[in-house]
Amino acid sequence: MDIEKLKYPVGKFQMPKEMTPALRQNYLDDLATLPEKLEATISSLNDSQLDTPYRPGGWTVRQVVHHFADSHINAFCRIKLVLTEESPTIKPYHEGLWAEMSDYASMPVSQSISILHGLHKRMVHILSNLNEAELEKYYVHPEYGKTFTLDTVIALYGWHCNHHLAHISELKKRNYWD
Repeated sequence: MDIEKLKYPVGKFQMPKEMTPALRQNYLDDLATLPEKLEATISSLNDSQLDTPYRPGGWTVRQVVHHFADSHINAFCRIKLVLTEESPTIKPYHEGLWAEMSDYASMPVSQSISILHGLHKRMVHILSNLNEAELEKYYVHPEYGKTFTLDTVIALYGWHCNHHLAHISELKKRNYWD
């Protein structure tokens, strides 16, 4: 199988040319439903399956679930920074190194699922109540040398939900785990 398709089963992120209210709502719906969808997607998996990489050289399902929690915690903090500071420069983190830590290797995925349930309720609540001016506020990402508006953050993390859910779903299909 094509390694790029394994890496990006829903395609690479592309910011829409125009963020319409309907499109924004679709992304917010993806954020709102992630915890339940993720929980349903992994509910039948045993520890051996959770510890299976979704692609050669990729993270295990367990690592992906814990990554969701860490990545979205960072996103939530960045959203709060944007709304309380003037164009903040955020601190990047090394997600690959985080994925090598002991919590990713051995903790039950239920711990990260619990985090995601509350975190996504709060994140979606805040993002759903922004006005047009607030949606244009941004942070600076020093690693990429570019700015990310809150509208972009909504689209990016909506995509991120589907990106990693597809990693797990496609692995389950390939291995006939359903």
